[in-house]
Amino acid sequence: MAERTIKLVDNSQQRGMSLRIRGRPFEPHKDLYHYVLSVSWLGFFVIVFLLYVAVNVLFAATYRLAPDCIAGVHDFEAAFYFSVQTMATIGYGTFAPATRFGHVLVTFEAIAGVFATAMVTGLTFAKFARPTARVIFASKVVIAPRNGVPHLMFRVANARNNTVVEAQLRVTVLVNEKTREGDLMRRQVDVPLVRPQTSLFALSWTAMHEITEKSLFFGPTALDDLRAKNAEILLSLSGLDDTISQPIHARYRYAIDDVVHDHKFKDVISTDEHGGRVLDYSAFHDVVALDESSPRDT
Repeated sequence: MAERTIKLVDNSQQRGMSLRIRGRPFEPHKDLYHYVLSVSWLGFFVIVFLLYVAVNVLFAATYRLAPDCIAGVHDFEAAFYFSVQTMATIGYGTFAPATRFGHVLVTFEAIAGVFATAMVTGLTFAKFARPTARVIFASKVVIAPRNGVPHLMFRVANARNNTVVEAQLRVTVLVNEKTREGDLMRRQVDVPLVRPQTSLFALSWTAMHEITEKSLFFGPTALDDLRAKNAEILLSLSGLDDTISQPIHARYRYAIDDVVHDHKFKDVISTDEHGGRVLDYSAFHDVVALDESSPRDT
């Protein structure tokens, strides 16, 4: 049985969760528009090139069914070049239809070329204009006290020079659990944040989860228990890009080993000599121990 792998979590830092699919055939032609939008730019151009060559080969072979239908064409290679010129409406004047059969084929190929150009242009624009997010997720999650209460902290930043309006961050934990019947299931547990949204997301945002007795992260053995359940932390950020007025989203996955106790994020926001705020991305993923002296992150 054919097997393929799909990525469930994709983000700008090329870290994601994949899933191997079996028992379902790979049929991109049944959902061609979605497939073209999801494939990479390189894959898109390769598909367009191969289809273009295949169509011209097909027409060239059809022209050769009547060797004298095109004046100046005496072999398959010349028929292929004539097909390319016809589909692209180039018309150098070297080749020309000589029979009714040739004129009919040129008519059909010209119509096919118009539709092909329109479809490729539309797909290219749709792929190019698709709204995307450029969000940076810190490589670590820290647990540190805030006002005397331990908090689980996530740091994200907007990598574009614009603002995301009404940004919302959702945190969930996926854990393996067995039911009373002995069935193993993957359960999703929501992790409530102190402030799950921000009206303007332009620089850095440190989202926090208060670790209370009801939290999955409460207790000295909480991380070990989650690790035993093969737990993963999923972040999903959504908002409205104020530049293009389109909704955007970004996702990221953390393993339990990415959680660091008794550390905090290194300060990345400072003020210059003119009073302006400076965001230093070079230290964005850095964490420091709580006993080290460093400015408080904002």
